[in-house]
Formats: sequence, C-alpha cells, structure tokens
Amino acid sequence: MRVKLLFPLCVGMGLLLMNCEDKQTSKHTKEAPIVNDSSASKRKTITKEVKEPEFPLLTDANAMEFFLDYEKAHSENKVKITTDFGVIEIQLYDKTKFHRANFVYLTKRNYFDGTQFYRVVKNFVIQGGSSDDYNIAKRRQKIGHYLLPPDTKRGYTHKRGAVSMPSSEIENAYKLASPFQFFIIQREGGAKYLDGDYTVFGEVTSGMDVVDAIANVKTDEGDWPLSNVYIRKVELID
Repeated sequence: MRVKLLFPLCVGMGLLLMNCEDKQTSKHTKEAPIVNDSSASKRKTITKEVKEPEFPLLTDANAMEFFLDYEKAHSENKVKITTDFGVIEIQLYDKTKFHRANFVYLTKRNYFDGTQFYRVVKNFVIQGGSSDDYNIAKRRQKIGHYLLPPDTKRGYTHKRGAVSMPSSEIENAYKLASPFQFFIIQREGGAKYLDGDYTVFGEVTSGMDVVDAIANVKTDEGDWPLSNVYIRKVELID
C-alpha cells in the first residue's frame, strides 16, 4: 500500500501493518457462503484453501507419455459440438488413442468453447478449433506447445463426415498434427486422397446438415467466413 509522506509516521505504519495482515489471511483462501444454524448469533464464515486442478504443461517431450496414461483413465468417445448453426455429434475412434485422448483432454479443459470454424471450403471441408481471439491464444499457452505424430494405418478414410487433424503450420516431413485444430470432410464421396497424410480420429454421427450449412457460408479469398461461425461449446456425452 502506498502511504503519503504527509501522513504521520505512526498512522502510516499502522495502515501498512493492517494491509500486510489482510494479504496474509486472504492470499490462499476463498470465502465460502455463510452457514446458518438457525441462530444469527452463531453464524460463521468458513474459509478453506481452494486449489486449482494441476495440469502439466505439455511439450513435445512429455505429451505422448501423458496421453498414453490419460487415455487409459478417460475412455469417453462421444462428443457434442454446439455451433451457431446447430449441433454436431461425433464418435471418436478408440484405435487412434492419442488423438482421441488429446481431443477429450482439450474438451475437458474447455479449450474449444468460443473458438471458430475459421476455414470453410464449400464441397470440401470445414476446419475449426482456432480463432483470432487473444483469450484463445492464452488458453493454448496454459495447455502447452506440442505436436502429435500421425496415426494413419488404422483403416480409417477421409469419407464424408470424417473428423481428422491437420498438420502443423510449420514445415515438417512427418506430417505432425496440430493438436488444437480439427477438420470435417463435407464433400460427397469424401476426400480419400488425404488418406495417409492426416489422421482420421472420428466421424460425425449426427448433424451433417449442420456441417453442410456451415460449408455454404460466404467466405473471403482466404476461406475465412465473412461472418464468424462460432463453436459455442464442446462437451462429452454418454
């Protein structure tokens, strides 16, 4: 606390000590609601330490080991994506375990909420999981910086409705995947020429009409929709 020089020294010291005491008692606690036990004179304010969930900062060095353990403890494989155009439901493939675990993990961290389908190519694909919002960049920083190796030999193809993961924007000969983004094949007949280059890790089970509606929005020359198409919420379902 900044004390004005014109104040008496004793007053300044007193205020400083009070301020220090307040900081010490509130630094690691949050007030819980007042508990009533039928007597106003017995009301108490209960304080307890509230710890944030601990998540490792993921890197190329630890991500694969983390997801190897994570996928064993988190077997969810059904996802609901709520967009401005309706709901898309997705089935994640158990065989592509690292990519499934990554998507489940990001969903539980609420990463996708508020991101956008930022690339739309009519009769081909809609691509989501990114945004020009600074808050989304901050979320990525808290999760980590890592890439996923391709897993393309499971027999899955880029059929219509396939959910796949794009390569990183950096040049890499091994098609390492950008874990924060995904794309959905919208083209009738699919895009099998993408097989072998990108990892298909799921498919749309409901809501292809929503995918079609998004694929038909007007875009600029860079395939960015002229009106933002938001992913309002991504959640796991039974």
